[in-house]
Amino acid sequence: MSVDTRVRAPERAPTPRPSGSGLFRAVWRWHFFASFLVVPILLTLAVTGLIYLFRFQLEPLLQPDLMTVEPPSAGASAALGAQLQLDAVQAAYPDATPVSLTEPAAADRPTTVSIQLPDGSGRDVFVDPYSASVLGDVDPDKTLSGTAALIHGELMAGKLGDAVIELAASWAVVMALTGYYLFFRGRRARKRARRSGRRDARLRSRHGLVGAVVGVGLLGLLASGLPWTGIWGEQVQRLATANGSSLWSTDPGAISEPTSTLDESLPHSHGGQVPWGMGKSEVPQGKQKKEGVSIADVDTALAVADREGLRHPMTVALPGEDAGVFSVIGYAFDAPSDERTVHVDRYDGEVVSTYGFDDYPLMAKVVSQGIGFHEGRSLGLWSFWGAALMCIGVITLCVTGPLMWWRRRPRGSGSGAPRGRMPLRSSPLLVAGLVLLGVLLPLFGLSLLLVLVLDQLVLRRVPRLQRFFNAT
Repeated sequence: MSVDTRVRAPERAPTPRPSGSGLFRAVWRWHFFASFLVVPILLTLAVTGLIYLFRFQLEPLLQPDLMTVEPPSAGASAALGAQLQLDAVQAAYPDATPVSLTEPAAADRPTTVSIQLPDGSGRDVFVDPYSASVLGDVDPDKTLSGTAALIHGELMAGKLGDAVIELAASWAVVMALTGYYLFFRGRRARKRARRSGRRDARLRSRHGLVGAVVGVGLLGLLASGLPWTGIWGEQVQRLATANGSSLWSTDPGAISEPTSTLDESLPHSHGGQVPWGMGKSEVPQGKQKKEGVSIADVDTALAVADREGLRHPMTVALPGEDAGVFSVIGYAFDAPSDERTVHVDRYDGEVVSTYGFDDYPLMAKVVSQGIGFHEGRSLGLWSFWGAALMCIGVITLCVTGPLMWWRRRPRGSGSGAPRGRMPLRSSPLLVAGLVLLGVLLPLFGLSLLLVLVLDQLVLRRVPRLQRFFNAT
């Protein structure tokens, strides 16, 4: 029997997996599945946000007969008084209740008078300021920008839509953070893929590059938008109020029993006449009517507010009862720090109280500046075009992400999801981060627990689901 005397080469030890590769694929997996919720909502928010951002340019183009006027020639008479224009609206709509009047934003723009009809619906009526002729009216909820605002705020589904947006926004924060991790840890893999000529390599690199630029702004937009939400915003406001602060203002000038708040005074407004910080401020009562006391009008209120230094164009919330006041709002569109409201007595024209940004609680100041950033108006054209580019960048991510999956999806069954489990047991820092996010974003925390339970009890125990979702 012969003996094999050849020297056998030592068996090669298995190549160890690169450190962190399991975490990378697990993060990729969470990024992948979060996109199914986040991408449709973010795409909707970006498109509607872009429309609303350009509302002052789009609406006059869509309805030029209502929203543009012919400025007078040189030497011609100036605009007529606001009260005369308001009287023209009251004559044209005798059964309606005027709610507010907003000055023209430019020489070729009309005066806007918001009215409330007997059935409770609202209309915006446009008046030529040079002739006091009524041009017509629109339902602000049914204009392009009004519809975009309703979709952007609650998907036109009330509290349920608001909750869905808040849930998607919470997971969008996770997507942004995981996206940065994938961008920096995966840069070498992307370079190798480009060198090898892989079909989706260029698209993958562009998606990552756009995400790296847009991610910071997206996190800012998400954070500044959360105060609007019905769950997070209300809970934080409750905590702030309990600790002597507020996300909104509390007008110290409203020493009389208030009749309403400013946002309640303008219930159908989409024009942004009420600054965020003043929306919940109380409207004070004026003096009771007395014999021999002259009655002030809208022109009086505007003149008083101009003397007080309010920014133009101003909006006047009209008094709704005998003890009401004219609340003149200087919105200061491009500078939240200049926001100011003057309450003017409807009978003698005296200032009842004033309230502005300097009087806000600290949290309200921060939130107001954040809202200005969110709406692309805090820094003039810089923030306007920055917000526009941010919307376009988000749209790009929402298109390129699914396109990458479509190109690499498996031809048979299965989702093509990356495999990997979060190493929670060996990463206390990761656990702490998830717990912190769950506390700060309650809807994310609750949905994360639900996802983990479904993953352990359903996906990994049903073979067909396990194969489809690549659950290991």
